[in-house]
Amino acid sequence: MASVPERASVIVIGAGIVGNSLAYHLADLGWTDIVQLDKGPLPNPGGSTGHASNFIFPVDHSREMTDITADSVRQYREMGVFTQSGGIEVARTEERMEELRRRMSSARAWGIESRLVTPEEIAELVPFLDPSVVVGGFYSPSVGVVDSLRAGTIMRERAQEKGVLTVVAGAEVTGMSVVDGRIRGVQTTAGDIAADTVVICCGVWSPKLAAMAGAHIPLTPAVHQMISVGPCEVLAEQPGEISFPIVRDMDTFCYERQHGSDMEVGSYAHRPILHDPESIPSIEQAKLSPTEMPFTSDDFDPQLEQALELMPDLLGDERAEIRYAINGLLSLTPDGFPILGETPEVGGLWSAAAVWVKEGPGTGRAVAEWMTHGNPEIDLGNSDIARFYPHQRTRAHVRARTSEAFNKTYGIVHPGEQWSSGRNARLAPMHASQRELGAVFHETAGWERPHWYESNAPLVEKFGDAVMPREHEWDARWWSPVINAEHLQLREAGAVVDLSAFAMFDVVGPAALEAVERLIVAKADVPVGRVVYTPVLDERGGFRSDLTVMRLAHDTFRVVTGGGHGMVDLKWFADRMPEGATCVDVTSAVGTVGLWGPRARDVLGSLTSSDLSPEAFRFGTCSLIEVGDLPVLASRISYVGEYGWELHLPMELGGALWDRLLEAGRPHGVIPAGIGVYGTTGRLEKGYRAYGSELDTERTLAEAGMSRARLKEADFIGKRALEQQAAEGAPKSVLCSLVVQDHTSASGTKRYMLGGEPILSRDGAPLTDGHGRHPYVTTAGSAPSLGKHVLMAYLPPDQAVVGTELAVSYMEERYPVTVAAADATPLFDPDNDRLKGVAP
Repeated sequence: MASVPERASVIVIGAGIVGNSLAYHLADLGWTDIVQLDKGPLPNPGGSTGHASNFIFPVDHSREMTDITADSVRQYREMGVFTQSGGIEVARTEERMEELRRRMSSARAWGIESRLVTPEEIAELVPFLDPSVVVGGFYSPSVGVVDSLRAGTIMRERAQEKGVLTVVAGAEVTGMSVVDGRIRGVQTTAGDIAADTVVICCGVWSPKLAAMAGAHIPLTPAVHQMISVGPCEVLAEQPGEISFPIVRDMDTFCYERQHGSDMEVGSYAHRPILHDPESIPSIEQAKLSPTEMPFTSDDFDPQLEQALELMPDLLGDERAEIRYAINGLLSLTPDGFPILGETPEVGGLWSAAAVWVKEGPGTGRAVAEWMTHGNPEIDLGNSDIARFYPHQRTRAHVRARTSEAFNKTYGIVHPGEQWSSGRNARLAPMHASQRELGAVFHETAGWERPHWYESNAPLVEKFGDAVMPREHEWDARWWSPVINAEHLQLREAGAVVDLSAFAMFDVVGPAALEAVERLIVAKADVPVGRVVYTPVLDERGGFRSDLTVMRLAHDTFRVVTGGGHGMVDLKWFADRMPEGATCVDVTSAVGTVGLWGPRARDVLGSLTSSDLSPEAFRFGTCSLIEVGDLPVLASRISYVGEYGWELHLPMELGGALWDRLLEAGRPHGVIPAGIGVYGTTGRLEKGYRAYGSELDTERTLAEAGMSRARLKEADFIGKRALEQQAAEGAPKSVLCSLVVQDHTSASGTKRYMLGGEPILSRDGAPLTDGHGRHPYVTTAGSAPSLGKHVLMAYLPPDQAVVGTELAVSYMEERYPVTVAAADATPLFDPDNDRLKGVAP
């Protein structure tokens, strides 16, 4: 065993697939004096990598996870540890077949070869599977298995060959040194090491290690049951480790995977069995390894019966026996995504946790790029550890969400599906009023946000077919025609919208202007009282966020951003504050209510003596007004394309403002409206882009149709990249708005896309942009004012022309679409007369 050095440039804790990959990629990017620690022996130190079933299915509904998996497979292939076997997800029900058709949409969108197969075709691929049990399947030829332990050894040895990596096995971390909020080193059973950068790659032990530094990695160890049955005569006759496609029996939440002459059967159908990181046995205490817990047969018996139904001859062979059975530990997170990046609590302390074998090398590369360059090549917005709010880091929240999530591993999860656990954590001051109004709440960042109000149901009859009802249950799940009725009433009169979920922080101090100017694309040196909408870019010119900034004083700027991304934005700003400026989180102190529509001025004007005319209260400005005895910071800005305001005030006064606006608005036909209008229908009609949908680190201002005639003189992050992009000429893709021309399916039922579907040529041929990507729907939703279903998608430049006829593939049927806007021009009110206060 190598001795522990006194100092390292970076310490990688963990020698599973993630730690080994990260150590290699750091070395490959030029890092030196790397130390890798693990308390277990090598090559199998006893973590989840050692007992994983090691198969990889490439198709995920998340582009981020698909890209990370694809990069991992490329690396596994290069190392010679990948065996392609093919894989089939089989369906026992028509409901599951519908989900497999949706999976085909994702496969087409990401460019992954796949096809739907009949029971007879499945039997040809897997002759020991009983085709009478299934109704069909989804086949991906590129599915395969890897030798993850060998891959880890190869990567670790490659880094050692460079002379920059010291590996210390059998050294357990017992403590961490933190000084002034930054990591300074670790204590181990083999000695102490000083370092300014430490990465926790410990899988199920990660929360325990993070806690030593006062940080949180919100995951929980959870049991995944697996048995190995053999020897099976049919399998023993075949060459190599695997000769048949891996089968996922999706409706029973299990899989069957050949391993030589054995058949492994794994289950996600049993009750959630969660453990605390502190309760995992030590290496000395463990019978097999610390993450291979004693098997609980009662949990698995129902699953084995279902597996026997699918493969009766093979698994029912009297000569075969259960030769291996474990409750293997894996990492689950509250939202199902990995936990990557620098911890918000401790500078220099990084997490690369909750990563499965299929994502290991890709994650190692991405995190190494992030640590080296400040940005990974693949957008990791969904996996950023900074995404969690404090209440979401608590053990109670993590356990509640992961308990609910476990049985969704192979579940049919609707794109709009809501969590049932961990609810009612953050309630707006007007929550009781909203409940009385019949609010249907969706949750964002812990906030309960009305998506629509059942009290507005009579508006559905008022507007009739203009509400664009959806016939198919899947299309209408977690949706209501009331949303579109609220939208039409907003356009006709006005609406009051609860925006309590906004995240807000103030940049204050003598260097506040310098700080904000450096971080945003828009000019920050504006008069006090100005409001600017602005992108926030990284050094490569990709989007880190889009948000609004209000200049409240010469040394105070208020940043207003979306709740779902708020903590990531706060960390991005806080990490880049110069001396003399600081960020102050005011999210919980300030509430926001939106008021927009043709009668908005009449409503607010009846409650204040302030001049609200377009000439006195210009768009893009903010001002303190008095709404009776309520001090309100009114910001004349709109995300729905109507005249009106965001009204900010102390959180505890939000309920009073809400009540007064509703009472004053009632005679004018102004209603409460939900986020379904604010976040989808209103913004789609106006072509407004949203971070996390249209905007991410892989997109540019030019591609998003958000280029500026000229850049401000002041330097800002991303400026040089924008200049380089402009010099390169036309963008490689163009964000467009498309309208669906005909929704009629083969069955005669009208279908409505929900997002993520591939855009094809009218005859069904795939399209490819200048990045080599296939176009897909970034946002889909109703545009009730236009009577159209609108899709947003990045198209190849030669297709990004108004009037171009294309198709969208939805549930394996093609629907005609037409490009309606090839830039940011709104489909509704293109001259923005309503925003300007011109009467509709």
